[in-house]
Amino acid sequence: MESKIRSTLFIGGAVLSTPGLLFSQEKIRPNIILIMSDDMGYSDIEKYGGVIHTPNLNKLAEEGVSFRQFYNTARSCPTRASLLTGLHPHQAGIGHMMNDRGKEGYRGDLSSNSVTIAEVLKSAGYKNYAVGKWHVTSYIREGESKHNWPLQRGFDKYYGILSGAASYYDPGSLCRDNTLISPFADKEYHYPQTNEEDYYLTEALGDNAVKFIKEHEQKNSNNPFFMYVTFTAAHWPMQVPERYIKPYYGKFDKGWDQLRKEKYQNQLKEGIIDSKWVLSEDSTVTPWDRVEDKKFETRCMEVYAGMISCLDHNIGKIVEELRRTGQLDNTVILFLQDNGACAETVGRERPLYYNPIPEGKTLGPMQPDELQTSGQPWQTREGQLVRRGYGVLPGGPDTYIAYGKGWAYYSNTPFREYKHWVHEGGISTPLIIRWTNGIKSKGAIRQTPGQLPDILATLVDISGAVYPKIYNGNNIIPLQGVSLKPAFEEEVKSDRYLFWEHENNKAIRQGRWKLVYKFTKEDKYINVDEPTPYNKWELYDIENDRTEIKNLASKYPEKVKQLADKWERIAWKSLVKPYPEKKYF
Repeated sequence: MESKIRSTLFIGGAVLSTPGLLFSQEKIRPNIILIMSDDMGYSDIEKYGGVIHTPNLNKLAEEGVSFRQFYNTARSCPTRASLLTGLHPHQAGIGHMMNDRGKEGYRGDLSSNSVTIAEVLKSAGYKNYAVGKWHVTSYIREGESKHNWPLQRGFDKYYGILSGAASYYDPGSLCRDNTLISPFADKEYHYPQTNEEDYYLTEALGDNAVKFIKEHEQKNSNNPFFMYVTFTAAHWPMQVPERYIKPYYGKFDKGWDQLRKEKYQNQLKEGIIDSKWVLSEDSTVTPWDRVEDKKFETRCMEVYAGMISCLDHNIGKIVEELRRTGQLDNTVILFLQDNGACAETVGRERPLYYNPIPEGKTLGPMQPDELQTSGQPWQTREGQLVRRGYGVLPGGPDTYIAYGKGWAYYSNTPFREYKHWVHEGGISTPLIIRWTNGIKSKGAIRQTPGQLPDILATLVDISGAVYPKIYNGNNIIPLQGVSLKPAFEEEVKSDRYLFWEHENNKAIRQGRWKLVYKFTKEDKYINVDEPTPYNKWELYDIENDRTEIKNLASKYPEKVKQLADKWERIAWKSLVKPYPEKKYF
């Protein structure tokens, strides 16, 4: 059912009737579903060159527009802060992780001088639902403040995890609305299968998204809705039911060196990348022929692929529910990823099968209503020891393993670096937008550059919402993005500046030029509030060399100076500086 609403403005809890102020009465507003995956590489999905089966994402791309030069912020929580608020992450209070480091840009808690997408869309009469990983507050435990939980930041319903990572079979910090819950004592949701061990977080997130769509149709069909769906897949640990892994048995046996070359050739053939871009290399990645345990390594990638297949399946469930309820054509669906592929080694350290039982604890089954309190549990709910270590074959609830640097190298083909860094491999993400009633160029590819604050600017543009100057008595930092709506129908060129900082890794892009700096151990004692010396920066012509192979800094010193000086000005304005007194990198 298409939603029609009257012009009403919500300010600080009061409702002010404002006929014609926000948009003409009885004008149809689109529903909006914003979907984000976790810790995936630029080329994991099929439409960006991958071999993992993603038929539902493929269809969204075929029926919408795909952006090939869109950017995130290289890390989970800063990306979520930026995406939710339309600001740079430091302006939203989350310049690093979820702890207070004593400076305004590094509080580890969403700033009261920001507004979320949900808070903004209330001005256009939207009902708001959140499903998935939240990760924008440090207060996630029983008895702590809930001021930055989803329901206190504009959402009407919520199901997901508040923290940054969790077991998929027994997630810690699992929350429904304002209550921490066990998945096995949740009165509102029962996993469709009969056995407790069959609970799986990605499936539960998809099912609850469908549940919220059904409830909205039944109770609030006269209002449009916004749904923020943030899957935890494919973030470590590598866990997924075996039925999703089976299609990938043997598929990665050639190893990352050969498969990366094959993917690069496929990307060239399909026009996903430019033939001028040379395939990057990373000498720190172990060559496949020297890998110690190939069975373990290929199993890690098989599980990872299964996790993405499960993610895609659940996106399909959401789309099908929109189709069933007649809302698909008037729903804007967006898909993107929170950072580049993850080279972290969580769970892969020796010794084999290592996981000590905490002092004073003994193995034993947990009660159905007992809360899992750890993001990295030491035992399963049934009472098994959770195993870690190089050689532990991942997939089940009794394992906790990351897929490792070699496969991250493959996932990010053809780019350099990974999650944490601001070279293209750390910040490049697919962006797919489908909207039958608003996008006529079906299957179009756009090279228009953009970054996370543009999402909220776009949603304001298409919804008729008002981005406030003051909200709940707080002065709100101005929106930092620009609407992507003009690019729905044609390529848009721009010379605006795109800006990044994470863990003192820095970058700025204007048009074809990108200036980037990688923080190294050798730089750890420099005064980080002083400008980075010009000779430390790298300069790349992204149009001709997006894989960042040929550093042109010595050839164009004036361009280095111009962009480096601009980076400094934006950094101070955007609360990147001053850096925390206690170094965070």
